[in-house]
Amino acid sequence: MPSIDVDQLSKRYPVAVKESGLGGTLRHFLRRQYRMVEAVQKISFHIEPGEIVGFLGPNGAGKTTTLKMLTGLIYPSSGTVRVGDQVPFQRRADFLQDITLVMGQKQQLLWDLPALDSLRINAAIYGLSDKEFHYRVDELTEMLALQGKLNQPVRKLSLGERMKAEMMAALLHRPQVLFLDEPTLGLDVNAQVAVREFLRDYNRRYQATILLTSHYMADITALCRRVLLIYQGRLIYDGSLEGLLDRFAPYREVTVDLATQCDAAILSRYGELESLEGCTARLI
Repeated sequence: MPSIDVDQLSKRYPVAVKESGLGGTLRHFLRRQYRMVEAVQKISFHIEPGEIVGFLGPNGAGKTTTLKMLTGLIYPSSGTVRVGDQVPFQRRADFLQDITLVMGQKQQLLWDLPALDSLRINAAIYGLSDKEFHYRVDELTEMLALQGKLNQPVRKLSLGERMKAEMMAALLHRPQVLFLDEPTLGLDVNAQVAVREFLRDYNRRYQATILLTSHYMADITALCRRVLLIYQGRLIYDGSLEGLLDRFAPYREVTVDLATQCDAAILSRYGELESLEGCTARLI
């Protein structure tokens, strides 16, 4: 059984249309008009247990809307989605026990409390015993290199440390399906590497399924062998990362500054000569 099974999934919603100026404001107040936005349009894919899949697309393509439907935060307009044997928008307790959603721009830790206090709240929500709680905190602390940080107020942690603590809070109940929406957003290079290594380790230890969105291609190339590409709400590619590059970026443009002028015929041996101005050549 696939961990994630999506068939012809769509999401439409109305957006209010308002004209500029005072007259437009009055008309908007008295007789509001709407237009329908097709945020996600009939996308289908399957993800097997233990896969790490990258979910790519420009801003506004429908990535976050799709993740919200997969986690049950919003319901689809049409189509079906199952995570394991559950229908997400029914929000059953056993479904919520099996998944987690991490959004790089959102936080669940309480700002003025030590991270450990927020973790205790999560443990109570998920019904963890004291023994399970301490074991998992110790395990995740080691995996995330957060020794000595959990007793500090969250506001005093660095951005990278806060993201690691957020990851710990999201994974304390040991979910089997992880939905990650730009988990390395805003982090420095070292913190990004640490988060990637942790996710790889978590996947290897627990055979967890991970669906990852990111605008940092380093995240995708380090973790994902398969990628989904969504554009204007439509799924336009589902396959290997290598296949994606071959399809959408089959060549590279190179600018070469030469010590001396070179004949165009010689440069053409190394690629298609786009331009040659003095000692500067552009090849593709």
